[in-house]
Amino acid sequence: MKRLILALAASLTLATPLMAAPGDMNVATFLGKADALKAKGAAALFSSDIKVLRTEGQAAGEAYRVRLNAERAAGKPSSCPPKGTKVNSDKLLAFLRTYPENVRPRVSMKQAMADYFIRNYPCR
Repeated sequence: MKRLILALAASLTLATPLMAAPGDMNVATFLGKADALKAKGAAALFSSDIKVLRTEGQAAGEAYRVRLNAERAAGKPSSCPPKGTKVNSDKLLAFLRTYPENVRPRVSMKQAMADYFIRNYPCR
């Protein structure tokens, strides 16, 4: 009986898909969730996807901040945003839509956030 329970637990563990780390959501999924929220109008305020998207965006931004700090330490920053720069969600969504639809599933939010800063805040 004990073996059966262990085998069942192991099979459930292996059958459950691994959750992606925050910031690893792809651009297609992010835009899909954002569009679905927009379609809900005021009801979107009660959706759990708001928190999901916020967490994804914050994690992607933090990953880029860590990367940029390392690049600065090496003397080769990939972008030069002004101190305290905040990302405007409308501008970010517009930027995400610049990826061709067939590419969006292959681009993580971490990569997209890096691309956003590199494009919008080049070092001169």
